[in-house]
Amino acid sequence: MSNTALITGASGGIGLELARIHAEKGGNLVLVARSESKLNILAAELTEKHGVSVTVIAEDLSKPESARLIFEKTEELGIKIDTLINNAGFGGHGVFNHRDLSSEQQMMQVNMVTLTNLCHYFVKGMVDRKQGRILNVSSTASFMPGPLQAVYYATKAFVTSFTQAIAEELTDKNVTATVLCPGAVATGFVSAGNLEGVDFWKNAKSPRSVAECGYKAMEEGKLVAFNEGGLRFILEWVLPLLPRKAVLKMSRSAMDKAG
Repeated sequence: MSNTALITGASGGIGLELARIHAEKGGNLVLVARSESKLNILAAELTEKHGVSVTVIAEDLSKPESARLIFEKTEELGIKIDTLINNAGFGGHGVFNHRDLSSEQQMMQVNMVTLTNLCHYFVKGMVDRKQGRILNVSSTASFMPGPLQAVYYATKAFVTSFTQAIAEELTDKNVTATVLCPGAVATGFVSAGNLEGVDFWKNAKSPRSVAECGYKAMEEGKLVAFNEGGLRFILEWVLPLLPRKAVLKMSRSAMDKAG
């Protein structure tokens, strides 16, 4: 049985570790990110260690046509995608009306639109073949509004909702959709999103541990995966009972920078 996974944001962090896990299990890969050089280094590592086939596609996912170009490249190469892992995403810290609008638009494109487009392109083949898995990387941020990261939290709310909806639509197609909702993870996300000094990231988990949690949940066909049980309890059982203004104050406090 073929087992080729396409992973976006594979040049670092959770995406890189997901690629390693898939290769360790003998699966072939299509690695997608902006940095072709980083992808080539990873491809060489995985090919040498595990003897798997690795294809590199360098694309900027903030471009509206990126999903179509990625799909067309796999079709051109005759690669059938059995597992789609939408990991790429980024955030940004600051008061909404002070932030650069083009940065927010790129964030929405990468975190929501390109992810949706990739699902649309690749799920059709999965349904036709009656086999497939989708793993979309969201965040615990998806369960509440996020003052000081207003757009980022909103994009992740979309990912969590969208993934669960298509999972229900695919229940009789032998295709599963899983959404991974990690808390703070020690990746380049912090520096890229101007989040240094935010207390929330002081106890960030390792990318490998988060990747293992997400990959296992995907293999088991779970709907939602959390890597931190304590956070899951708070989000599912405590926050829904609190007044909305109290939730907003707590959410903002978590994103305030020290000093």
